[in-house]
Amino acid sequence: MKICYLDAFSGISGDMTVGALLDAGADEGILLQTLESLGTGATFRVEKTKRRGIAASKFHVHGGDTKTHRHLPHIVDIIGAADLPGRSKEMATAVFRLLGKAEAKVHDVVIEKVHFHEVGAVDSICDIVGACVGFELLGVDSIHSSALNVGSGTVKTEHGVLPVPAPATAEILAGKPIYARGPATELTTPTGAAIVAALATDFGPLPPMRITATGYGAGDKDFHEHANVLRALIGESAAAEESTTVAVLEANIDDSTPQVLGYAMERLFAEGALDVTLTPLMMKKNRPGSLLRVIAKPEDREKLAQVVFAETSTLGLRIHDAERRVQPRRIVEVRTPHGSVRVKVAADGSYAPEYDDCRKLALESGIPLKQILAEASQAYLNHAYLNSDR
Repeated sequence: MKICYLDAFSGISGDMTVGALLDAGADEGILLQTLESLGTGATFRVEKTKRRGIAASKFHVHGGDTKTHRHLPHIVDIIGAADLPGRSKEMATAVFRLLGKAEAKVHDVVIEKVHFHEVGAVDSICDIVGACVGFELLGVDSIHSSALNVGSGTVKTEHGVLPVPAPATAEILAGKPIYARGPATELTTPTGAAIVAALATDFGPLPPMRITATGYGAGDKDFHEHANVLRALIGESAAAEESTTVAVLEANIDDSTPQVLGYAMERLFAEGALDVTLTPLMMKKNRPGSLLRVIAKPEDREKLAQVVFAETSTLGLRIHDAERRVQPRRIVEVRTPHGSVRVKVAADGSYAPEYDDCRKLALESGIPLKQILAEASQAYLNHAYLNSDR
């Protein structure tokens, strides 16, 4: 699987994203041709430049209608009528819908009535579409991102001077890992935030990958503190498709009943926890208690933290990120005398029948679970033998 890792140590904007993808090898001729099909009347230029000694590409949009403030349906129509490759239309539309949802909440209007200002201008439309086309031209299957440096201070907008991150940017990035470092200026724009929030599957450290290309997209300013670039790393995944960075939530609890803790575990799984465990332990004052540990996708940690606070008596949580190593796996469906069972097969050849499938057949047939598990294992071994090179 080809992945793209966006290293946003100096924030992210739409033009920085397009520049980074072009710098990483996206076909410039095809990308600019697709942008012309938007019919905005704009022209485009890719400039080779440097930021603090780092060679980078700067994407420019010139001309077009710079005064019209468009609504979401109008922008969606523009994207729909353009000649864009693969999933580009779907991706660009998803980005604008996320922008519209954020603006609607900030201004307390329905999404169809959102009046796009800066992000509805020609350059922002071309930046967003250009980024989506760039991912498609590079054959990217999955997008990952670092935590985002949003900057600090204030920014001038059509609504006046606003704090950084701007209200729409803050809304878009709710639940995503962000921080502020460097000069007091806006580093992550609403356009850049929407691109990464709508398209990235996770946020965190660099996932295991074999790098095949790198690209740097230049921002407008050249800071003294650091290179104002967005880095894109393109490569092949070196692990399974699922996230390799997880959030771990822990709490020591000594005053919740087993019934409460059992229900909390059910609620956590229902809300998307990857795993939940309860471990007995002795706490202070010689009180028996339980260690509640929740493993979650980074984007789910805040939601799951609120479930823990709501469903247990704990007043505090320990939260940290952890690296997760997983083997590639596939699912094989086999037939047993009592019905079908899915079998999870790892890259090293190890396998395990899916418990839920076996449990369901055991309840329906009255056959002991251990027999269903044995039959599923034998069925998989027969399947593997018949499909092997003999």
